[in-house]
Amino acid sequence: MKFYEFGNRNNPTLLLLPGTCSHWKNNFGHVIELLQGSFLVVCVSYDGFDETEHTIFPDMITETEKIESFLNKRFLGKIHAAYGCSLGGSFVGLLLQRNRIHMDHGILGSSDLDQEDGYAAKIQAKLLSSFLYRTLQKNRLNPLITRLLKKKTSPHYLDCFMRMILGSGGQNMSFVEKASIENQFYSDLVTRLYDGIEVSHTTVHCLYAAKMGPQYLERYHQHFIHPDIIEHNLKHEELLACRPQEWTDVIKNCALEKKNCH
Repeated sequence: MKFYEFGNRNNPTLLLLPGTCSHWKNNFGHVIELLQGSFLVVCVSYDGFDETEHTIFPDMITETEKIESFLNKRFLGKIHAAYGCSLGGSFVGLLLQRNRIHMDHGILGSSDLDQEDGYAAKIQAKLLSSFLYRTLQKNRLNPLITRLLKKKTSPHYLDCFMRMILGSGGQNMSFVEKASIENQFYSDLVTRLYDGIEVSHTTVHCLYAAKMGPQYLERYHQHFIHPDIIEHNLKHEELLACRPQEWTDVIKNCALEKKNCH
């Protein structure tokens, strides 16, 4: 695991946690410049997903412990804010749940927070990891799947979202091992996030992409006490993928202005 820093060290620290099978640069490269004038931006690069290392993603708890260790050493266990893209939101939840470091603002980016029992999780992980591994190796979606997806969503959203995963113009992901993909999927599904999480002096903000469905809004209220819900009539992480300036404004409002982000 590695950590990449951008901006003035005197600024409030914003930790960025990538989504499923994502490289930090592909996930956040298009917003770092927009953020670093206001924050010291720290991007997490998970085991198995950094091209400079020969590692395999182990599990969510081991990675959480590594993040905690870094934050305790580098920032004495206290940061201003953390943003988790999709799966990264699970890490934000785990950091809050374990309460071994402190953040003033925890921000979840349309995270699904899916949880499954071991057997069902294993099947899902094997199926999805096989599909994603082939996609990363070829650095493109299967043309048939691309055509099917374009019938259900806009080409612009699909292009932007896949750019965050495949890294068009960014980091090629063909170095990622299938074991890292499967471990990440599986451990995210089986690692339990408690209900009713509340941490003193921490505000939890949930960017709710309403087109994902109301069950995800219910999960945010299930797992967190009095979350600040920022609703957009968008798809999963569409704000970050397709509207970087608007996404940046939301993050700044949440983390800096200390008010509701709507």
